[in-house]
Amino acid sequence: MTRARTALAKPKPSRGRFDAYVREDRVHRAIYTDPAIFEEEMTKVFGGTWVYLGHESEIPAPYDFRLGRLGLRPIILTRDRAGAVHALFNRCMHRGATVCREPRGSARSFTCAYHGWTYDCAGRLTGVAYPKAYGPGFDKAALSLREVPFVQTYRGFVFGTMNPAAPALPDYLGNARPLLDRWMDRFPGPIVVRSRAHRMTYRGNWKLAFDNAADAYHAPFSHRSIQEMTTARYGFGRSLSHFAGDPDDGPMYVQSLGGGHTFLDQRPAMGDSLWAQDRPIPGGDAAVAALRARHGDAEAARLLELAVGEGMNLNVFPNLLIIGNQIQVIEPLAVDRTCLTWYATTIASGVPDEINTLRMRMQEDFPNFGEPDDQANFEECQVGLTIPEIEWLDLGRGLRAGEPTDERGVTTGRVTSEVTLRGYLQEWKRLMNADVELTVAVAGRGTDGP
Repeated sequence: MTRARTALAKPKPSRGRFDAYVREDRVHRAIYTDPAIFEEEMTKVFGGTWVYLGHESEIPAPYDFRLGRLGLRPIILTRDRAGAVHALFNRCMHRGATVCREPRGSARSFTCAYHGWTYDCAGRLTGVAYPKAYGPGFDKAALSLREVPFVQTYRGFVFGTMNPAAPALPDYLGNARPLLDRWMDRFPGPIVVRSRAHRMTYRGNWKLAFDNAADAYHAPFSHRSIQEMTTARYGFGRSLSHFAGDPDDGPMYVQSLGGGHTFLDQRPAMGDSLWAQDRPIPGGDAAVAALRARHGDAEAARLLELAVGEGMNLNVFPNLLIIGNQIQVIEPLAVDRTCLTWYATTIASGVPDEINTLRMRMQEDFPNFGEPDDQANFEECQVGLTIPEIEWLDLGRGLRAGEPTDERGVTTGRVTSEVTLRGYLQEWKRLMNADVELTVAVAGRGTDGP
């Protein structure tokens, strides 16, 4: 399919302007509160770099679709008849109404409910109501849907960007890529992201969620509710018990991976999983017993490890978070409003059905008990940041603790270090200081439509 690209307006040069907002050990409150900075982010960050759009398993067959966003831009993630993935802007080329209003499904075409313009699943305009009024020279191809011009997939994860100067996606993932590979390779089959999601909106800036994504400093204080819940549910205080005492004295660590990506690794301190304990699991003990009877204790223990979320947070800037067995997506809505969505994952093959059932039970815990703690903190941060006379946030924890940087450019800190915040904000500053010229694509005249 051929695609014509049209250039968008080029922002005014701003090289170096954001150096004043992000310093070595602090960041200015305005990057969380200024609507003009937020608007610029939607061009330079959520347009100028690779943004996670969805997972291929959510649209497994030709004609499948789901709605999503590229920053504030509404999109339709689709597969055409040949199976190619498109990210169509959900905006009729006639008067601007959205052409798809269902969150997901299967459709060979999309018809705008306002005036009846119809587009195929690859975005081409196929029909208008009462066409003779447009005359014989009407060019439907020129009014096909616009789409994200660069869409690439890495191991099922679909990303898009509007920046023709963006690096190839594997290069963009950089040091996050082997960690994502490791997460995927622990499963015997591909993951599937088709379960219902936990979707929550908080009154705060989107960066507060990315700040928190590799912040272990808050865990013992913010998440007491989930510790109490797991004690009641599982019969022992398993969750976050590895944060007892001073967690910096233990083997856990955080890393700034470069390119804004960050990593929190709790696995060195977690020891045996809860499945190794001889404890009843409410709602799951029968499944565990059946697995042990069918496969024996050793094989059942190996399988059950796949039901437990791996104790790591891998965060791909700017909006994809891998947490345990789940995928979390950050969607900015306004300077002080953000949607966070948790997507459960199942394993497509190679495991008994009981394992995916237990994964679902395990994946209910944190979104229901831990995430509300975090979002309450995000909202209170946003309130505090409205005070204009107090300008700076301190990000100095760990800065003078001798954090090493290896030959890959990865800086490692103790688990409560703020090196991850400092690292991703340097990438944010680089993008915001850059000149950028974005493009959109026009759905082509190929023959692969329905």
